[in-house]
Amino acid sequence: MISYNLILPEIFISLSIMFLLIFGVFKKNSSKIVYNLSTISLIIGLGLLLVFSETYDNYLFLNSYKIDNLSFFMKLLTILSGISVLLISYNYIEKIKIIKIEYPILILSAILGMLVMISSNDLMVFYMGLELQSLPLYVLAAINTNNVKSSEAGLKYFVLSALSSGLLLYGCSLIYGFSGSTNFDVISSNIGSEEFGNIFGIIFILVGLSFKISAVPFHMWAPDVYEGSPTTITLFFSLVPKIAALTVFIRFLYVPFIDLFEQWQSIIVFISIASMLLGSFAAIGQTNIKRLIAYSSIGHIGYALAGLAVGTNLGIQSSIAYITIYLIMNLGFFSCLLMLKRNDVYYETINDLSGLSKNHPIISLCFLIQLFSLAGIPPLAGFFAKFYIFIAVIEQSMYFLAIVGLLATVVSAFYYLRIIKVIYFDKPNDEFDRFNSLSLKLILSITTIILVLYFIYPGFLFKIVENITFV
Repeated sequence: MISYNLILPEIFISLSIMFLLIFGVFKKNSSKIVYNLSTISLIIGLGLLLVFSETYDNYLFLNSYKIDNLSFFMKLLTILSGISVLLISYNYIEKIKIIKIEYPILILSAILGMLVMISSNDLMVFYMGLELQSLPLYVLAAINTNNVKSSEAGLKYFVLSALSSGLLLYGCSLIYGFSGSTNFDVISSNIGSEEFGNIFGIIFILVGLSFKISAVPFHMWAPDVYEGSPTTITLFFSLVPKIAALTVFIRFLYVPFIDLFEQWQSIIVFISIASMLLGSFAAIGQTNIKRLIAYSSIGHIGYALAGLAVGTNLGIQSSIAYITIYLIMNLGFFSCLLMLKRNDVYYETINDLSGLSKNHPIISLCFLIQLFSLAGIPPLAGFFAKFYIFIAVIEQSMYFLAIVGLLATVVSAFYYLRIIKVIYFDKPNDEFDRFNSLSLKLILSITTIILVLYFIYPGFLFKIVENITFV
């Protein structure tokens, strides 16, 4: 007997999408109502997730859908991130004149795909969730039809993502051919470490997943798409898809292919090192803040993958803790960026921040905290995120990976500190407009407080994720 309570969030969000789409079509000038209802739908979905959560593993739909501690925590992060993005998006999309009923519905659809990905225990269910996530993201990247760069971003993302999806599906077919099943648990019992065909299947699937999290060398789309997309969509790109993709990385590597650990470990180590180094060095020459954040996100995902390369529960838990703190930092940073508006024009280059502290001391202080945390400066939360990763790596004597990570951290500190120098020491520009969005101020305040006070109880996140075990 299927316990449908466990998938009530997915059921409710899918019903909400269908209702809102019909409602928005038949009721004229309903974009604001649809927007508010979409936010409420996610809040109700979050409530259903919390009320009907279970502490033990549950399998649904012939063991193809898994509800466990990992899926609960990652769904919690996904829905919270989606709510935050919708809360701080409204004023921005209204000003750049893209208020459409499709905007919040597409975000809901992408989140539904991510929830399916997070609980997938089968290659076909995972691929269905991946496409349900990706298709709305293509449209969202190009949704600002008044901007040529937005259309370009959507097209680039679509073409490259379609290529990566094809490679991923080819990898799935190889795995099915060698194991005789698409279910993760059956694959685990059917394959042997001597079957080299499985390694090719793993490589193709890792290529597809690496594209989704913009890991090197499959990162080429990220800077252009981040720059061209509307800023709130760039925020969505930098936050939510990474949660689902990291969850699939964990499930895929540690359930069906844990016996092939030695073979895939070197691949993950290479991707991690390449991402950390490129993310650190390529961002130095950037002048557009969104492009800089694109390279920054490439570097940060490298640290998260370093935890997965370790092959221990501590490594998995460190990666989950890292991505959680990264979400908080990025949410706060983009909240600051969305306040840089003058005469209804949003600014997004580093020079636009020149002397910001003279006219806007509070926003500047928030920027300072977010940037110091992204750079990993103690005692902010970003320092502890990296600390967890380095401890997990060093415990397994992977000293080279730890040294590269430390060097990348030092290099990346340069471009974060350069922005702080521009904010506090350069000649001030004209004053930006006063911002009246209560939700934007609230989210900025919450994220900043969390980053500052995290050092009081740095083990808090590990208390939450300590039950997530695979090894």
